[in-house]
Amino acid sequence: MQLQFLRSHAWQVSLGRFVVLIAAAFAVGVLLHVELYTTYAALFGYSLWSLVSLYQLQTWLRSRRWRPPPEDRGVWSDISSHVYTRLHAERSRKRRLIALLRAFREAAAALPDGAVVLTKGRSILWFNEAATRLLGLAAHDRRKLVDDFLPALAKSWLVQEPTQEPLRDVPSTHSENLRLSFRLIPYTDEHMLLVVRDVTPLARLEQVRRDFVANVSHELRTPLTVLHGYLEMLEPEASPQLAPVLADLRGQSRRMTQIVEDLLTLSRLEAQQQPAMDRVPMRALLTGLKREAEALSLGRHSVSFVRTCEADVRGSVDYLHSAFSNLISNAVRYTPEGGRIEISWKTTADGGARFAVADTGYGIPAEHLPRITERFYRVSTSRSRETGGTGLGLSIVKHVLQLHDAKLEIESEVGVGSTFYCVFTRERLLAPQSMAEDA
Repeated sequence: MQLQFLRSHAWQVSLGRFVVLIAAAFAVGVLLHVELYTTYAALFGYSLWSLVSLYQLQTWLRSRRWRPPPEDRGVWSDISSHVYTRLHAERSRKRRLIALLRAFREAAAALPDGAVVLTKGRSILWFNEAATRLLGLAAHDRRKLVDDFLPALAKSWLVQEPTQEPLRDVPSTHSENLRLSFRLIPYTDEHMLLVVRDVTPLARLEQVRRDFVANVSHELRTPLTVLHGYLEMLEPEASPQLAPVLADLRGQSRRMTQIVEDLLTLSRLEAQQQPAMDRVPMRALLTGLKREAEALSLGRHSVSFVRTCEADVRGSVDYLHSAFSNLISNAVRYTPEGGRIEISWKTTADGGARFAVADTGYGIPAEHLPRITERFYRVSTSRSRETGGTGLGLSIVKHVLQLHDAKLEIESEVGVGSTFYCVFTRERLLAPQSMAEDA
């Protein structure tokens, strides 16, 4: 076995001292004829000196003063030097981490958006100055539940622990002039970051845009009605050479009228935060929608209907009829003759329900799906104009579903077809009228 420790200078010094001490004690013992006693005395003295050195090392480690370790060039000195080097490196690392943490906290404190660090139980651990201004937090509010400082809408949203979709345009309870948006970001298993942003300027701009669209659409309605009326009075038979022109003018007039009506519908949807919620009898509504689909198709498509859900919906009959009709008219408009259209109302695995319209039309390329619900967004401009689309139907559908706490999901493949799902939560469902009366 190789004695690797003998290569260490500290061990060489310590062993040299020990050997010299024992040799000297033994030599003295030989001279005095007490070899055993002098050797025992030397071993006792060396042990006592080792204990003193160990005590000095312990005292130095416990000392709060930052000073170099005791120096004697032996093993104890080497141990203390090694510990000193490690402590120095650890202290330097700690200082760097503290400086980095301080820089991060100063940066977070300077953010214009409110930042609130929460526990998994939604208790407040830390917040910046912007959160104080936006939510009315104070220093003594740490460890309190953040729910106590949120608007009712944000409180119910936070209970659901959303991670993807932020909550936008919420009136503040701290200041009636503020409009806030909220985003929750989990960053460990036990902590979350709530980001609060002041969107008051954006809300004002959005309101100006809505007012402008509503006013312009309203002002255009009357001249378009007059223009359309005069065009209907003109008989193509009286001027056969103008017949194509009159037909084109009538088509464009109807299209402009439809665009104005859709814009007014969107304005009403955006202005009305929550419509009157009544029982929507889905059986009657779906029967009417099937008749509308067959009337729009004029026998050019195979229209089928599937219903496995008996529940009704709590909502607005007019708004839901408008949304479902838009999906059906799109399916008829963009499905070639001879294609299939299926309308369904089915339950979902989580106890909710979904209204779906599936077709075998052209399909939508995947890159267009994220923007398909934007107003006036078109996958194919020429095809939309040929079929008479306004580019506002899916935007209306999205807004109607948002008012009903529902969501729009789209599945599509080019050349195969598309399926549009209106997914309702189970909280929105009601037992059918007959079952409710029996209960």
